[in-house]
Amino acid sequence: MDNGQEQVQQARDISISAIAQTMVIYGVTPSVGRIYGVLYFAEEPLSLDEIKDEVAMSKGSVSNGIRELLDIEMVIKVWKKGDRKDHFIAEKDFFRNFFSFFVKNLRMERNLIAKANEQAKPLLQEVQQESEDEKARELAAKDLEDLENTQVYLEWLMRFSNAMESGEIFEYFPKGTKEKRDED
Repeated sequence: MDNGQEQVQQARDISISAIAQTMVIYGVTPSVGRIYGVLYFAEEPLSLDEIKDEVAMSKGSVSNGIRELLDIEMVIKVWKKGDRKDHFIAEKDFFRNFFSFFVKNLRMERNLIAKANEQAKPLLQEVQQESEDEKARELAAKDLEDLENTQVYLEWLMRFSNAMESGEIFEYFPKGTKEKRDED
């Protein structure tokens, strides 16, 4: 490897390290971030064995990391002619990665809260309507009001998620362009 190729690899290593550190912010382990970084800079789809060699991890750990990346749609499984092994490429659109990750998590949050509200609401209504304890009725009424207020948040959360998924969010927060950055 000549000096130019070594410098390219050094620059890639720096970027892969930054990607891995950034993914920690979003709750993804650094090792999974390194797998993504290696695939991001790969010039062709890589097999689990090839990824394992690049990141110096066990095949099981790489397999788990790939599964996690597939789940959050940051990696795509591809077919490679003449090879029976699975191969993978990185989704390079950071906007898509960001939206996919957050939409999934926001919808999970919404579903958890909505389900809890559905379970809690009848209990509170029963206390409010049937309890002889005035303090319990007041607490139930207050909690029911709080649950109704969360509904506003849950509806906003769905609109926000839908706007990210559809790309409508770019009407309010444009991506910008490389040309504009070059002007600055």
